[in-house]
Amino acid sequence: MTEFVLVASIVLSAGSLAWVFFEAGLSDFGRWVLIFGVAWLVAQRVGWKWISSVGLVLAVLLAATGLWFGLTPGWMFAGAIFALAAWDLTDFRDRLRFVAADDNARGMERRHLARISWLVLVGMALASITMVLQVKFTIEWGALLVVVILIGLGQLVNWLRK
Repeated sequence: MTEFVLVASIVLSAGSLAWVFFEAGLSDFGRWVLIFGVAWLVAQRVGWKWISSVGLVLAVLLAATGLWFGLTPGWMFAGAIFALAAWDLTDFRDRLRFVAADDNARGMERRHLARISWLVLVGMALASITMVLQVKFTIEWGALLVVVILIGLGQLVNWLRK
């Protein structure tokens, strides 16, 4: 189940970022995002765990670039949220390999997927609100993006220390 949600998160992240760039007429950006999405999927299949960190950073940078260009914030947030979910699920999938058979791995997987589903649901609700209200990028959105990036980098540093 984790594998399916991981693949769906990568597809939705790359797809939503590419969609908004294509919609804005930036076809080259959109194509490169799709190419990276396919490369991310292949790298997951091969077992390159480090690519999810690159994917998360790239998705956040692309979302920030899209906000800077004045593109739809909802799609930008969706791309970053699903990239964060994919990054988390890559780490979780790796940790599940070391779980003993009697530790109820299915229960751990179910609880983790439930928690990350709530995170994605709240993030997508915020992204939907920004699309409905047609919010444009302002200094407040920039400050929020900086805070989210700093929190994400803090989590990345904690993860790398393990």
